[in-house]
Amino acid sequence: MGDTLEFNEIYQEVKGSWNDGRLRFSKQNVVYKNNKTGKVDSIPAGELNLAQWRRVCLGHGIKLGTSTGHIYKYDGFRDTDLEKISEFFKANYKVELAEKDMCVKGWNWGTAKFSGPLLSFDVNDNTAFEIPLSNVSQCATGKNEVTLEFHQNDDTEVSLMEVRFYVPPSQSDERQDPVEAFAQSVLSKADVIQATGDAVCIFKELQCLTPRGRYDIRIYPTFLHLHGKTFDYKIPYTTVLRLFLLPHKDQRQMFFVISLDPPIKQGQTRYHFLILLFSKEEDISLTLNMSEDDVERRFEGKLSKNMSGSLYEMVSRVMKALVNRKITVPGNFQGHSGAQCITCSYKASSGLLYPLERGFIYVHKPPVHLRFEEISCVNFARGTTTTRSFDFEIETKQGNQYTFSSIEREEYGKLFDFVNAKKLNIKNRGFKEGMKGNIDEYSDSDEDQHDAYLERMKAEGKIREEGNDSDDSGGESDESFNPGEEDDDIAEEYDSNASASESSDEGDDSDDEAAKKKKPKKAKVVKEKKERKPRKEKKQKDSGGPKRPMSAYMLWLNSSRERIKSENPGISITEISKKAGEMWRQLGKEEKEEWETKAGEAKRQYDKLKKEYAESGGGGSTSKKESKKSGGKKKEEKKRKSAGGDKDRERGGGNDSFKSKEFIETSEESSSDSDHKSKSKRKKESEEEEEEAASTPASSEEESD
Repeated sequence: MGDTLEFNEIYQEVKGSWNDGRLRFSKQNVVYKNNKTGKVDSIPAGELNLAQWRRVCLGHGIKLGTSTGHIYKYDGFRDTDLEKISEFFKANYKVELAEKDMCVKGWNWGTAKFSGPLLSFDVNDNTAFEIPLSNVSQCATGKNEVTLEFHQNDDTEVSLMEVRFYVPPSQSDERQDPVEAFAQSVLSKADVIQATGDAVCIFKELQCLTPRGRYDIRIYPTFLHLHGKTFDYKIPYTTVLRLFLLPHKDQRQMFFVISLDPPIKQGQTRYHFLILLFSKEEDISLTLNMSEDDVERRFEGKLSKNMSGSLYEMVSRVMKALVNRKITVPGNFQGHSGAQCITCSYKASSGLLYPLERGFIYVHKPPVHLRFEEISCVNFARGTTTTRSFDFEIETKQGNQYTFSSIEREEYGKLFDFVNAKKLNIKNRGFKEGMKGNIDEYSDSDEDQHDAYLERMKAEGKIREEGNDSDDSGGESDESFNPGEEDDDIAEEYDSNASASESSDEGDDSDDEAAKKKKPKKAKVVKEKKERKPRKEKKQKDSGGPKRPMSAYMLWLNSSRERIKSENPGISITEISKKAGEMWRQLGKEEKEEWETKAGEAKRQYDKLKKEYAESGGGGSTSKKESKKSGGKKKEEKKRKSAGGDKDRERGGGNDSFKSKEFIETSEESSSDSDHKSKSKRKKESEEEEEEAASTPASSEEESD
């Protein structure tokens, strides 16, 4: 026989609901992991003192008892499992697995026995049913009756509300009422919240996101009391599953998240998470309402009577000590901006998605926590509104789907590397290894393996960061997605149905039939090219003419440039111009007038030289050359236009076979109209010529006479 025995689909009853999980017997301990909540029950082998094999509704079950008084029950075993489990218990735990029969007579008269956390109702020394006293929320007494009320579970379609026991009066001991004795035995083990005594410490006016508002948090030894203006909540520490401490993206605030099962209720609203928001700059000095000896004895050095520090540190430290659970913080993930979270939207609200070492958590509305072991696959999808973002979809093994949308495209490479390193199944890549292979079912493995596809994606991520996006003209389907390359033609890498994707008109050159069909479509309408207007030629500078004079500012700048350089060593050219502009604005009127007179003299001298240059015939040769050049250019343009018109006519003639019926009819009508007009015009001209020819000889004869 091996060192361990493992069983899948083993069920544990939690407040009327059956939760499946995995059970493992080893030499050191018994471990049960709940598939729904991920909660792990570990029973040391040395504490086991009771083991019973019983026939139950789901086949066979095991009841285990410990020396500390705890009872654990697991159902879902087969008949054939009895022998190997019994041998394993004898060999490793030194405990005999005894078979115990249950009473199925249906009698309602029997004996109530309190054994640890269980109330057992026996008929003829056989157990008819058992009630875990931790499920009891209230206990009320009557004359001869005791009524037990139970905590409700939202996961059950039908739940037990209350049970009433009739307690007959006792003849033997008249000093103690049997009804009160029964009620005290129930309340000693029941999960009834009674705010007796003073709070260990109080935190005033803390900002709470869910449920929304500001609450005073009073810390009691067994429960947490949220006191607000409208509502009060009492949260037993036994309902706390996990604690999270998450830094905000702005690096100035912190989220403290408390996961609850069962959740707190307000009407029909259920709050599975309690989220507190703290500022990092807010400090507090805290004094516990306990003596130093009590603090040392109860918390074993985890807390001290007087503490000071950041408010979020004090709250998380106190909660960790009282709940006795580890605080989960973000792992090694770092986004594109350097933060440990990703900005995204879930449903209608924007929030932050934190990739953790063993799952994902989204804050804050609504909060979502997904463990890797309950994730079936993930999917990277194209954003619905823009290509600058993408969607991250998570599908669980229960069939639920969570879509986190509007994630920036720059986060894709980091998130893909993280998902791949955690060996999650990526749906639109066809990655099949995932978690099914080399992962321990009772703990998450962080070992990575070499993947050629991952290496290629890393290379593409580097190219993406450098800004060298590829310009591929091939089309892709709507379902495929690669934010690094907007026009990528490898749709089969991402698209689960790549054969159904339609390529664009210009993307598929290999398909000859498609190309033949597309050609006549392009030739349906012949668009005439519009003639471009000739650009205006710039006026050429006359190199032989006088140089234009400088303004007053430029004359001053030339004289002051060296002084500015000496006063500001190492100054750049642009800085010199800025500095000079400031100095010029600060000059007085008298100083500016000096330079303006100099500029006026230079202007008059320029006008004089320009006039003399024009009188001497300067600039005429250049103007002639320019006219010749412009004349030559015009001729060349006319030639090009005529050649282009011939080419257009040739193209139009070549495409006659592709003209549509409408095009041909309209063109024929227009041509016939033009021919008719030209013929009538020629006829009129010929008639006028004949009249002139007839009148000319008569006039000539009259002149000769």
